[in-house]
Amino acid sequence: MRYSSSRRRRLCAGVAALGIFAAPLGAGTALATEPPGPAAFVTSSAPAPAASVDTEFPELTPAVAAKLDTAVQDVMREAAVPGVMVALSAPGKGTYIRSFGVADKETGAPMSPGLYMRIGSETKTFTVTAVLELVDEGKVGLDDPISEYVAGVPNGDKITLRDLANMRSGLFSYTADEDFFTALTSNPDRQFTPQELLDYSFAHPVEFQPGESFQYSNTNTVLLGLVVEKAGGMPLDEYIQENVVEPAGLRHTAFPTDAAFPRPHAHGYTEQTASGDVEDATDWNPSWGWAAGAMISNLQDMRTWAKVVATGTLLTAETQAERLEIPQPGPGGSGYGLGIFNAQGWIGHNGSLPGYQSLTIYLPEEQATLVVLLNTDITSDAGTPSTLFGKAVTEVVTPDHVFEIPGQ
Repeated sequence: MRYSSSRRRRLCAGVAALGIFAAPLGAGTALATEPPGPAAFVTSSAPAPAASVDTEFPELTPAVAAKLDTAVQDVMREAAVPGVMVALSAPGKGTYIRSFGVADKETGAPMSPGLYMRIGSETKTFTVTAVLELVDEGKVGLDDPISEYVAGVPNGDKITLRDLANMRSGLFSYTADEDFFTALTSNPDRQFTPQELLDYSFAHPVEFQPGESFQYSNTNTVLLGLVVEKAGGMPLDEYIQENVVEPAGLRHTAFPTDAAFPRPHAHGYTEQTASGDVEDATDWNPSWGWAAGAMISNLQDMRTWAKVVATGTLLTAETQAERLEIPQPGPGGSGYGLGIFNAQGWIGHNGSLPGYQSLTIYLPEEQATLVVLLNTDITSDAGTPSTLFGKAVTEVVTPDHVFEIPGQ
């Protein structure tokens, strides 16, 4: 089937949107259906707040939980999301964990908080954390040029590891290349190598000089993955498992090297397909995302990871302080730094790849954690689903810190 250039650009943008500030995804079909009610949920009642505590974060009482239920279901209806799980907590305020909708549209199996999910660009937080660990060990420097580690990179003698982690390299994102899009959607089972991904990028001229601007590019994180392999002395998936996942205490997080997907998992639905029709992308090979988007996790692990990333558990205090010096790319109260963003005070990352979206954020001011995992990447006229969920939840509990990403 042949597409107009505008249709192809829209679909390519969807595949490119592994995370924040990427181009909008393709528009989905809004279904005027009532989302199913909450299923397989757990809540814990919070103790009465101490009189001396002065905080805006509310106790997660049944009344607040009911408001959150309504907010989440409204987004499901508005954005036609098949299934979603949400976890929200803060010390002394209780825990809200809910799942809504279905994990499998064919069988009607309900979404459940225990299911594995693909987390897309949240993989970047793991890859960049690995780089920063190597910085702490003195094996790499953030201001080293990428040419010291990878040959053949355009402007490689000028682009630093810091530029790559900050998304300020000027390198074209391979996921925006039309030939890449065709290769992926015509054969979603294909195993891509990192060099093949870079070849798609390097066929294009640099878009600006290093440090001159911000532009989200998955090419940046693939290069950082190669740095980890060279300086760390082992394959990226093994390094992240041994030096990031295990030390963080994550028991249900994996970096697959093929299409393997632990069970039980939710099915994921996308329209980023060769035909443009909605398809089940559950078993698509995520090798094309590699260091930028291949990882798998579950709700509980991502709740743990939110705090690890935002507080720097695995890093020295000096390196974490650098990580939190997040430049502002533009208006809207959001900025992107060393593999994480700050959006209205919430620190973390989002993710999107065919079939799945995610959001894992932490609000240091309240020590609050919010994780959202859902089984579609289809964007409706209302916006990007993960952003809509984040905004809806935070409007209820942190009105002074309403999560939002400009343009999403």
